[in-house]
Amino acid sequence: MGEGEGRTGKPGTVYLVGAGPGDPGLITVKGMECLKKADAVVYDRLASPRLLRYLRPDAERIYVGKAEGRHTLTQDEIQELLVRLAQDGKTVVRLKGGDPFVFGRGGEEAEFLVKHGIPFEVVPGVTSAVAVPAYAGIPVTHRDHTPSFAVVTGHEDPEKETSWIDWDRLSTGVGTLIFLMGVGRLAGIVEQLTAHGRPGTTPVALIRWGTRMEQETVTGTLDTIVDEVRRRNFRSPAVIVVGEVVGLRERLNWFERKPLFGKRILVTRAREQASALSAQIQDLGGEAVEFPAIRIEPPASWADLDEALTRSDLKWIVLTSRHAVESVWSRMRALELDVRRLSGVRMAAVGPATAEALRERGVIPELTASEYRGQALAETLVPHIASGDVVLLPRSNLASRDVPEVLSAAGAAVVEAEAYRTEPGCEGAEEVRGLLREGRIHAVTFTSSSTVRFFLQGIGEEARPWLEHVPAFCIGPVTAATARELGLKVAGVAEQATVDSLVDLLAREMEAGAIRNGG
Repeated sequence: MGEGEGRTGKPGTVYLVGAGPGDPGLITVKGMECLKKADAVVYDRLASPRLLRYLRPDAERIYVGKAEGRHTLTQDEIQELLVRLAQDGKTVVRLKGGDPFVFGRGGEEAEFLVKHGIPFEVVPGVTSAVAVPAYAGIPVTHRDHTPSFAVVTGHEDPEKETSWIDWDRLSTGVGTLIFLMGVGRLAGIVEQLTAHGRPGTTPVALIRWGTRMEQETVTGTLDTIVDEVRRRNFRSPAVIVVGEVVGLRERLNWFERKPLFGKRILVTRAREQASALSAQIQDLGGEAVEFPAIRIEPPASWADLDEALTRSDLKWIVLTSRHAVESVWSRMRALELDVRRLSGVRMAAVGPATAEALRERGVIPELTASEYRGQALAETLVPHIASGDVVLLPRSNLASRDVPEVLSAAGAAVVEAEAYRTEPGCEGAEEVRGLLREGRIHAVTFTSSSTVRFFLQGIGEEARPWLEHVPAFCIGPVTAATARELGLKVAGVAEQATVDSLVDLLAREMEAGAIRNGG
């Protein structure tokens, strides 16, 4: 058996993938494809942990992060680990912050893989050298300021007798200088630049945790920046930018001016629904932490819904959620029922999201409640039903009795059918407890009473004190009433029961100062 062969007889492939500088949206399409097919992922401190959500549930996750003075594994140990995993026949992703070949030691890892006969591919990433200044409003080149930039390691000791860096030429020969991983050696870097001809008035910026909601920027000049960094206790990881382009930040600073910049918002919706809310939070500069407090599961039996859908005397179907719509159409497919069977059946929807779910399936609801709650829908429907009309109500196992009681009182023959089950979800509870304990959650959103109840159940009683200063934002009055009843601080209720309205509320309250500063 050859040096690169393992127990499977054929080694797996190692993908050296650049994760980008921190914002998980900056990973490349190919990088994401590699993550989704990986058997094992070996990831760094600077690679966003949110990217791990895209892995298969059975994929192995191995953290090898390095901080100043603290290494989980040495570089040699990391390289040996990659070889061992590949020799077991696994598809391996080595997930590295930024680009693997820009001060990422990807070249060393590639050489080691070649030495051991392991096939590999390089998937370039967006380098922090360009992306981080861009997120701080600093273009590394600009036709009115400089046509050139250089990326330089900040790890090298500027005081050592021999240097790979030609300070004499670098200091004045390049317009924009970008130093990576150089905060700890800032004083020496400044000293070398000024000693070799760079004016002390040259603008400088340091950007910490660039492209993330924690991004922090400090500016000054070569004469002032060292004292400013010390005064601010500014620490790594940060990118250092030296050059006239730093002066453009005042006009071009786009990211740090977003409405939710610096805010970490907890999203408690079911995972299949959370993405729309999370995407809008992130578009506004915040970070969405998904903690699916509920899971949507199929009913114990489809028998009641199946029987109801095959009835010939149905007059109305009353739908109080997107899940109910999805269940009805799913069962019609399973039963091979032609949608034309419903041509004489009238549809009612509880609100815009449910109505939109119907429109997506080519059905315009006859009625949509003016208020986004089930009882309001029932009351809207009452004038339109005749005594004895058969009304199908596909619903959750936790749905309230309001709707069937109002319809029955009006003379309708209500057929209730469990279309889905709302169950508690606990995935990620330990992470959320940690963020709450450290004061790093700045607001929490709720989209139903069940998300409130199951959220509190999921995080446990010990987390209650950590919620005292965390404002809750709710999608409707019923949800807000449940949150208040259970002791939460409700800071606002969306004007409409929609994700858009909830996000607008968050942005307004942020501007008004209701959401405290990021931590």
